[in-house]
Parts: sequence; C-alpha cells; structure tokens
Amino acid sequence: MGSRAVALVCRDAEVAGARFGAPAEATGAVWTRTGRPFYPPLLTERLLARLRSAAETAGLFDELNTGWLLFDAELMPWSAKAEELLRTQYAAVGAAARTALPAALEMLEQAAGAGLDVMALLDRTKARVANAEAFRAAYLRYCWPTDGLDGIKVAPFQVLAGESAAFAGRPHAWHLDITDRLARADPGLIQPTARFFADTTDPGSLAGATAWWEELTAAGGEGMVVKPADSLVRGGRGLVQPGLKVRGREYLRIIYGPDYTEEANLDRLRKRSLGHKRSLALREYALGLEALDRTVRGEPLWRVHECVFAVLALESEPVDPRL
Repeated sequence: MGSRAVALVCRDAEVAGARFGAPAEATGAVWTRTGRPFYPPLLTERLLARLRSAAETAGLFDELNTGWLLFDAELMPWSAKAEELLRTQYAAVGAAARTALPAALEMLEQAAGAGLDVMALLDRTKARVANAEAFRAAYLRYCWPTDGLDGIKVAPFQVLAGESAAFAGRPHAWHLDITDRLARADPGLIQPTARFFADTTDPGSLAGATAWWEELTAAGGEGMVVKPADSLVRGGRGLVQPGLKVRGREYLRIIYGPDYTEEANLDRLRKRSLGHKRSLALREYALGLEALDRTVRGEPLWRVHECVFAVLALESEPVDPRL
C-alpha cells in the first residue's frame, strides 16, 4: 500500500520551464492526489532524475514523441508520506487496544476462575485482543524505514499523457507493458504492477482471478483493482466506471477498525449505499480526462485549472466515511 501520486517527468529543465512554468532547474513535479508537492524540492529532483533515466533507457521519450510524460502511480511505503496519520490514528488505536484489552482479559479470566458467569464477555474480549493484534500487523505491513530515496518504491500503473497525446484511450495492457519496461530499467526504484487478465464470460477464468486475488491478499497484498481491458469504455449510460477496488480482508481492517469482522459490524457495513460514491467517481474521471486533453492541446493553465478545481469541489461533497 502506498500513497497515490502523479509524476510529471520532463526530459530537461528547459521543457519543464517553457511548457509548465516550472521553477528554474526543476525538471518536473511529483504531486499528491490533492495537488500538493509530495517531497521537498531536492528529494523531488532526485526522484525525477531516476524516473527520467528509466524513461530514457526504456526509449519512451522518442517512442512517444514527447519531451514530457505524466504518470499515475503509487509511492511506497505508506509511512514515507503519512507518518503523522499513522502515529495519531492507526498506531494510537493499536496501542490503546493492546494496552487496555490484555488487562481486561486478565481480570475476566480471574473472574471466570472464581466461578463468575463472565464467559460470554471473556470470549468477546479474547476476540477483540486477536482483532487488535491483526489490526497492528495489517498497518505495519505497509511501513518500513526510508532514508532519502533508499527504501522508496514507485509503482506507476498508467501513462496519463505526453506531448503528442493523452493516453487514456490506450488499453491497460499497453500501459502495463510500459511500466514493466520502466521497472526493468530501474528495478531498485520502480515496482511493476502484478496483473491477471480474466474473461468475464468464462467461469474458469473468473475462478482463476478469484484464486489469484485470494493468494495475493493472503500474502499481505492490499487487493486488486478490477478494470475493463480498455482504459476508456463507454456504455449506454456514458462512461463506464474505470476501476473498482477489491481489497483484502486484513487491509479493510485498517479502514474499518480492528473489530470490523464481527458480525454486527459487518451487517452494518453491508447496508451502505454506493450510488453517490460511484457518481462522484465518474464525474471526477470525466473532468480528469478533460484536464488531460486541455493540457495536451496546450491550452492556458487556467483552462486546465477549471477542471482541477471542479474535481476538488466534488471531493468536498459529503460521502459516507465507511466507503
């Protein structure tokens, strides 16, 4: 698990300055999903230098006839960017549970030994202790020490655009082939994206995809994103949802809390309404595509920002926090 990032990698500072108005000597940018710089300038330039070198080695600038590339990616580990969130939210919950629950369990065991009828509460507390340990193990799986770029991993999964075109219409196999080439060029930094191509009309293929997901999540993986083979698909009602996250049981423990697997909590989660979330995702997707097209056409920055600010406005709409 990492933090979502968009990386603008320019062939040189001249391209970055002339095309995007970047500061002197900057060769691009790495943004968070809300448009903020991911790293300080010096570390950003070190990261861009590695990405640019990988793109040059893979021959992407010449092949795509471009002086710049825009990548959609995950930066790992999670702790490299979200250390404060980990400390104040996840680690705090884990520490509180691992401090209070064992003491409660000890007292209940003593009470049970004395003949008091506390077995139901004792069993529930034992389950909560196990849940707390599983919660801690779940978020620690996505944290490891880093020093500068040492320990950092970048997992690009889509080439959004270049000087010659926006690439949203290219099939996912094309995007993944490019990310594989980048990973081969710099395996120390760039991590390829595992994938499984399934035929939704073939039960055997679907069973294979399910088994692949189960094996992936059992080994500690976050899950998978189910996407149509084509990146940009239109149906009878317009754009088709570009991707659906299917996360594993233990990763969801981080999202919903240590005890989310208790039946009463699962029953409450099953009653969520996803319609508003899906509608927001499709509108943000359409705005993102328009922003890319305007960028490639060389339209003024304020025209691109119209789309960006519209996405940020949609992000401010209240959505069920359990989604």
